[in-house]
Amino acid sequence: MEEQKTELKLIKMSEVETQEIEWLWYPFIPYGKLTIIQGDPGDGKTTLVLNIAAKLSKGIGIDEAMQVTEPMNIIYQTAEDGLADTVKPRLESAGADCERISVIDESEKSLSMIDERLEEAIIKTNSRLLILDPIQAYLGGGMDMNRANEARDMTKKLGLLAEKYKCAIVLIGHMNKASGNKAAYRGMGSLDFFAVARSVLLVGRVEEQANIRAVAQIKNNLAPFGHSKAFELEEGGFRWLGDYEITADELLGGLAPKANKSEQAKRLLIELAETNNAMQSNEIFELAKEEGISKRTLENAKKELHIKAKKINNSWYWELDKIQSQ
Repeated sequence: MEEQKTELKLIKMSEVETQEIEWLWYPFIPYGKLTIIQGDPGDGKTTLVLNIAAKLSKGIGIDEAMQVTEPMNIIYQTAEDGLADTVKPRLESAGADCERISVIDESEKSLSMIDERLEEAIIKTNSRLLILDPIQAYLGGGMDMNRANEARDMTKKLGLLAEKYKCAIVLIGHMNKASGNKAAYRGMGSLDFFAVARSVLLVGRVEEQANIRAVAQIKNNLAPFGHSKAFELEEGGFRWLGDYEITADELLGGLAPKANKSEQAKRLLIELAETNNAMQSNEIFELAKEEGISKRTLENAKKELHIKAKKINNSWYWELDKIQSQ
Protein backbone atom coordinates (compact mmCIF):
# COMPACT_ATOMS: atom_id res chain seq x y z
CA MET A 1 0.00 0.00 0.00
CA GLU A 2 1.40 3.37 -1.05
CA GLU A 3 2.11 5.75 1.81
CA GLN A 4 0.07 8.94 1.67
CA LYS A 5 2.21 11.98 1.09
CA THR A 6 2.08 14.68 3.78
CA GLU A 7 1.68 18.21 2.49
CA LEU A 8 4.69 20.42 3.24
CA LYS A 9 3.88 23.38 5.49
CA LEU A 10 6.55 25.93 6.36
CA ILE A 11 6.46 28.42 9.20
CA LYS A 12 8.65 31.49 8.87
CA MET A 13 10.17 32.57 12.17
CA SER A 14 9.24 36.13 11.26
CA GLU A 15 5.59 35.07 11.60
CA VAL A 16 6.05 33.55 15.05
CA GLU A 17 4.98 35.84 17.89
CA THR A 18 7.59 35.88 20.66
CA GLN A 19 6.27 34.88 24.09
CA GLU A 20 7.89 35.06 27.49
CA ILE A 21 7.83 32.05 29.78
CA GLU A 22 5.38 32.52 32.66
CA TRP A 23 6.10 30.85 35.97
CA LEU A 24 3.96 29.36 38.69
CA TRP A 25 7.10 28.94 40.82
CA TYR A 26 10.32 30.43 39.40
CA PRO A 27 12.50 28.64 38.35
CA PHE A 28 10.90 25.31 39.31
CA ILE A 29 7.39 25.07 37.80
CA PRO A 30 6.61 26.88 34.51
CA TYR A 31 3.13 27.48 33.13
CA GLY A 32 2.39 25.84 29.78
CA LYS A 33 5.01 23.10 30.25
CA LEU A 34 5.54 19.73 31.94
CA THR A 35 7.38 19.44 35.25
CA ILE A 36 8.41 16.15 36.86
CA ILE A 37 8.83 15.76 40.60
CA GLN A 38 10.54 12.45 41.34
CA GLY A 39 11.94 10.61 44.32
CA ASP A 40 11.85 7.36 46.24
CA PRO A 41 8.54 6.17 47.75
CA GLY A 42 7.86 7.77 51.12
CA ASP A 43 10.31 10.62 50.63
CA GLY A 44 7.69 13.38 50.62
CA LYS A 45 6.92 14.11 46.93
CA THR A 46 3.16 13.94 47.42
CA THR A 47 3.34 15.82 50.74
CA LEU A 48 5.20 18.67 49.02
CA VAL A 49 2.76 18.83 46.11
CA LEU A 50 -0.34 18.66 48.35
CA ASN A 51 0.98 21.52 50.47
CA ILE A 52 1.74 23.61 47.37
CA ALA A 53 -1.78 22.90 46.06
CA ALA A 54 -3.32 23.79 49.43
CA LYS A 55 -1.56 27.15 49.54
CA LEU A 56 -2.38 27.98 45.91
CA SER A 57 -6.06 27.22 46.53
CA LYS A 58 -6.00 30.07 49.09
CA GLY A 59 -4.01 32.40 46.83
CA ILE A 60 -0.77 31.97 48.79
CA GLY A 61 2.68 30.96 47.54
CA ILE A 62 4.98 28.52 49.32
CA ASP A 63 7.68 31.22 49.14
CA GLU A 64 8.26 34.64 47.59
CA ALA A 65 9.17 33.10 44.20
CA MET A 66 5.57 31.84 43.85
CA GLN A 67 3.92 35.04 42.69
CA VAL A 68 0.25 34.27 43.32
CA THR A 69 -2.27 37.09 43.21
CA GLU A 70 -5.53 35.20 43.72
CA PRO A 71 -6.84 31.74 44.73
CA MET A 72 -6.20 29.12 42.06
CA ASN A 73 -8.25 26.18 40.78
CA ILE A 74 -6.35 22.89 40.68
CA ILE A 75 -6.94 19.36 39.37
CA TYR A 76 -5.25 16.77 41.57
CA GLN A 77 -5.41 13.23 40.19
CA THR A 78 -4.10 10.42 42.37
CA ALA A 79 -4.21 6.66 41.97
CA GLU A 80 -2.36 5.76 45.17
CA ASP A 81 -4.36 7.35 47.99
CA GLY A 82 -8.04 7.26 48.97
CA LEU A 83 -9.78 10.61 48.50
CA ALA A 84 -11.95 10.42 51.62
CA ASP A 85 -9.52 8.92 54.13
CA THR A 86 -6.16 10.25 52.93
CA VAL A 87 -6.18 13.05 50.33
CA LYS A 88 -8.92 15.27 51.78
CA PRO A 89 -7.67 15.03 55.41
CA ARG A 90 -4.16 15.93 54.24
CA LEU A 91 -5.45 18.89 52.21
CA GLU A 92 -7.57 20.10 55.14
CA SER A 93 -4.58 19.74 57.47
CA ALA A 94 -2.61 21.91 55.04
CA GLY A 95 -5.33 24.56 55.12
CA ALA A 96 -6.66 24.04 51.58
CA ASP A 97 -9.83 25.50 50.12
CA CYS A 98 -11.18 22.14 48.93
CA GLU A 99 -13.82 23.92 46.84
CA ARG A 100 -11.02 24.85 44.43
CA ILE A 101 -9.41 21.40 44.16
CA SER A 102 -11.11 18.94 41.79
CA VAL A 103 -10.63 15.28 40.93
CA ILE A 104 -11.81 13.61 37.71
CA ASP A 105 -14.11 10.69 38.60
CA GLU A 106 -12.49 7.44 37.46
CA SER A 107 -15.15 5.09 38.86
CA GLU A 108 -16.46 4.14 35.41
CA LYS A 109 -13.27 4.47 33.37
CA SER A 110 -9.64 4.87 34.38
CA LEU A 111 -7.90 8.04 33.27
CA SER A 112 -4.80 8.18 31.05
CA MET A 113 -2.45 10.95 29.97
CA ILE A 114 -4.12 11.13 26.56
CA ASP A 115 -7.70 11.05 27.90
CA GLU A 116 -9.89 13.82 26.46
CA ARG A 117 -11.39 14.34 29.94
CA LEU A 118 -8.18 16.09 31.00
CA GLU A 119 -8.81 18.89 28.51
CA GLU A 120 -12.52 19.03 29.38
CA ALA A 121 -11.69 19.31 33.09
CA ILE A 122 -9.14 22.11 32.54
CA ILE A 123 -11.73 24.05 30.50
CA LYS A 124 -14.58 23.47 32.97
CA THR A 125 -12.59 24.35 36.10
CA ASN A 126 -10.26 26.94 34.53
CA SER A 127 -7.43 25.22 36.43
CA ARG A 128 -3.89 26.58 36.14
CA LEU A 129 -2.33 23.49 37.73
CA LEU A 130 -2.87 19.81 36.89
CA ILE A 131 -1.15 17.11 38.98
CA LEU A 132 -0.91 13.42 38.01
CA ASP A 133 0.30 11.24 40.89
CA PRO A 134 2.08 8.98 39.95
CA ILE A 135 3.07 8.98 36.26
CA GLN A 136 2.85 5.18 36.07
CA ALA A 137 -0.87 5.12 36.89
CA TYR A 138 -1.85 7.29 33.92
CA LEU A 139 -0.25 5.47 31.02
CA GLY A 140 -3.44 3.80 29.80
CA GLY A 141 -3.97 0.15 28.98
CA GLY A 142 -1.26 -1.46 26.90
CA MET A 143 1.11 1.50 27.09
CA ASP A 144 4.73 0.74 27.95
CA MET A 145 6.55 3.68 29.53
CA ASN A 146 9.90 1.99 28.85
CA ARG A 147 9.38 2.22 25.09
CA ALA A 148 10.60 5.57 23.83
CA ASN A 149 8.10 5.98 20.98
CA GLU A 150 5.09 5.30 23.22
CA ALA A 151 6.38 7.54 26.02
CA ARG A 152 7.09 10.31 23.50
CA ASP A 153 3.56 10.20 22.08
CA MET A 154 1.98 10.44 25.53
CA THR A 155 4.15 13.26 26.83
CA LYS A 156 3.91 15.21 23.57
CA LYS A 157 0.09 15.27 23.80
CA LEU A 158 0.24 16.26 27.44
CA GLY A 159 2.77 18.99 26.64
CA LEU A 160 0.50 20.41 23.93
CA LEU A 161 -2.37 20.47 26.42
CA ALA A 162 -0.25 22.43 28.92
CA GLU A 163 0.78 24.90 26.20
CA LYS A 164 -2.76 25.37 24.84
CA TYR A 165 -4.24 26.36 28.22
CA LYS A 166 -1.11 27.88 29.84
CA CYS A 167 -1.55 25.28 32.54
CA ALA A 168 1.31 23.95 34.66
CA ILE A 169 1.26 20.15 34.50
CA VAL A 170 3.16 18.32 37.24
CA LEU A 171 3.90 14.60 36.95
CA ILE A 172 4.98 12.78 40.10
CA GLY A 173 7.29 9.83 39.49
CA HIS A 174 8.92 7.14 41.61
CA MET A 175 12.63 6.44 41.22
CA ASN A 176 13.96 3.03 40.22
CA LYS A 177 16.27 0.94 42.40
CA ALA A 178 19.57 1.68 40.61
CA SER A 179 21.29 3.55 43.41
CA GLY A 180 24.21 5.77 42.52
CA ASN A 181 23.06 6.42 38.95
CA LYS A 182 22.50 9.89 37.60
CA ALA A 183 19.09 11.25 38.54
CA ALA A 184 17.97 11.32 34.90
CA TYR A 185 18.44 7.55 34.61
CA ARG A 186 16.81 6.73 37.93
CA GLY A 187 13.43 8.13 36.94
CA MET A 188 10.99 5.32 36.20
CA GLY A 189 10.59 4.38 32.55
CA SER A 190 11.85 5.85 29.31
CA LEU A 191 14.19 8.84 29.31
CA ASP A 192 11.65 10.49 27.00
CA PHE A 193 9.62 11.50 30.07
CA PHE A 194 12.71 13.26 31.39
CA ALA A 195 13.45 14.74 27.95
CA VAL A 196 10.01 16.29 27.38
CA ALA A 197 9.77 17.85 30.84
CA ARG A 198 11.22 21.37 30.97
CA SER A 199 11.92 21.13 34.69
CA VAL A 200 12.71 18.08 36.82
CA LEU A 201 12.88 18.21 40.61
CA LEU A 202 14.30 15.57 42.93
CA VAL A 203 12.84 15.13 46.42
CA GLY A 204 14.80 13.08 48.93
CA ARG A 205 15.71 12.47 52.54
CA VAL A 206 18.64 14.37 54.03
CA GLU A 207 21.09 11.95 55.62
CA GLU A 208 21.29 12.24 59.41
CA GLN A 209 18.26 14.58 59.44
CA ALA A 210 15.33 12.21 59.98
CA ASN A 211 12.52 14.73 59.41
CA ILE A 212 14.07 16.90 56.70
CA ARG A 213 13.41 16.44 52.97
CA ALA A 214 15.31 18.43 50.34
CA VAL A 215 14.23 19.50 46.86
CA ALA A 216 16.97 19.83 44.23
CA GLN A 217 16.51 20.77 40.58
CA ILE A 218 18.18 18.30 38.21
CA LYS A 219 16.94 19.75 34.92
CA ASN A 220 15.90 23.20 33.74
CA ASN A 221 15.65 24.16 30.07
CA LEU A 222 14.09 27.57 30.66
CA ALA A 223 16.12 29.39 33.33
CA PRO A 224 19.19 29.03 35.55
CA PHE A 225 18.93 26.17 38.05
CA GLY A 226 17.10 27.03 41.26
CA HIS A 227 18.72 26.94 44.69
CA SER A 228 17.93 23.71 46.58
CA LYS A 229 15.07 23.96 49.09
CA ALA A 230 13.94 21.91 52.07
CA PHE A 231 10.90 21.14 54.18
CA GLU A 232 10.40 19.43 57.52
CA LEU A 233 7.85 16.73 58.33
CA GLU A 234 6.89 17.33 61.94
CA GLU A 235 4.22 15.75 64.13
CA GLY A 236 2.14 18.84 63.52
CA GLY A 237 2.55 18.49 59.75
CA PHE A 238 4.55 20.21 57.03
CA ARG A 239 6.98 23.12 57.64
CA TRP A 240 8.70 24.91 54.76
CA LEU A 241 12.38 25.69 55.46
CA GLY A 242 13.32 27.44 52.21
CA ASP A 243 16.91 27.56 50.90
CA TYR A 244 19.02 24.57 51.87
CA GLU A 245 22.66 23.82 51.14
CA ILE A 246 22.68 20.41 49.47
CA THR A 247 23.47 19.27 45.93
CA ALA A 248 21.45 16.85 43.83
CA ASP A 249 24.37 14.40 43.93
CA GLU A 250 24.46 14.50 47.73
CA LEU A 251 20.70 14.03 47.88
CA LEU A 252 20.66 11.22 45.32
CA GLY A 253 23.60 9.41 46.85
CA GLY A 254 22.12 9.49 50.34
CA LEU A 255 25.01 11.65 51.53
CA ALA A 256 24.93 14.21 54.27
CA PRO A 257 25.69 17.73 53.01
CA LYS A 258 29.46 18.25 53.12
CA ALA A 259 28.89 20.94 55.67
CA ASN A 260 26.10 23.07 56.90
CA LYS A 261 26.96 26.02 54.68
CA SER A 262 24.95 28.46 56.75
CA GLU A 263 26.96 27.63 59.90
CA GLN A 264 30.16 27.61 57.83
CA ALA A 265 29.38 31.12 56.55
CA LYS A 266 28.72 32.46 60.05
CA ARG A 267 31.92 30.85 61.33
CA LEU A 268 33.90 32.51 58.51
CA LEU A 269 32.53 35.96 59.37
CA ILE A 270 33.19 35.50 63.09
CA GLU A 271 36.79 34.40 62.37
CA LEU A 272 37.33 37.42 60.09
CA ALA A 273 35.99 39.68 62.84
CA GLU A 274 38.76 38.52 65.17
CA THR A 275 41.39 40.31 63.05
CA ASN A 276 39.37 42.90 61.09
CA ASN A 277 37.08 45.69 62.23
CA ALA A 278 35.77 46.02 58.67
CA MET A 279 36.42 44.41 55.29
CA GLN A 280 35.48 45.10 51.70
CA SER A 281 32.44 43.01 50.80
CA ASN A 282 34.11 41.81 47.56
CA GLU A 283 37.04 40.41 49.55
CA ILE A 284 34.65 38.53 51.84
CA PHE A 285 32.73 37.14 48.87
CA GLU A 286 35.98 35.86 47.34
CA LEU A 287 37.05 34.16 50.56
CA ALA A 288 33.61 32.54 50.87
CA LYS A 289 33.72 31.37 47.26
CA GLU A 290 37.00 29.57 47.95
CA GLU A 291 35.22 27.62 50.69
CA GLY A 292 32.24 26.79 48.47
CA ILE A 293 29.89 29.22 50.20
CA SER A 294 27.43 30.96 47.88
CA LYS A 295 26.82 34.70 47.88
CA ARG A 296 23.20 34.13 48.93
CA THR A 297 24.26 32.01 51.95
CA LEU A 298 26.83 34.62 52.98
CA GLU A 299 24.24 37.40 52.78
CA ASN A 300 21.90 35.35 54.98
CA ALA A 301 24.70 34.81 57.53
CA LYS A 302 25.44 38.57 57.50
CA LYS A 303 21.78 39.25 58.26
CA GLU A 304 21.66 36.68 61.08
CA LEU A 305 24.77 38.17 62.67
CA HIS A 306 23.32 41.71 62.32
CA ILE A 307 26.33 42.94 60.34
CA LYS A 308 25.86 46.37 58.77
CA ALA A 309 27.33 47.49 55.44
CA LYS A 310 28.89 50.94 54.98
CA LYS A 311 29.99 52.71 51.80
CA ILE A 312 33.46 54.31 51.91
CA ASN A 313 34.99 55.92 48.79
CA ASN A 314 32.62 54.05 46.41
CA SER A 315 33.38 50.66 48.02
CA TRP A 316 31.13 48.68 50.35
CA TYR A 317 32.55 47.49 53.67
CA TRP A 318 31.07 45.10 56.21
CA GLU A 319 31.44 46.31 59.80
CA LEU A 320 32.65 43.07 61.39
CA ASP A 321 33.43 44.58 64.78
CA LYS A 322 29.67 44.82 65.43
CA ILE A 323 29.49 41.01 65.66
CA GLN A 324 31.30 41.13 69.01
CA SER A 325 28.44 43.00 70.67
CA GLN A 326 25.71 40.51 69.63
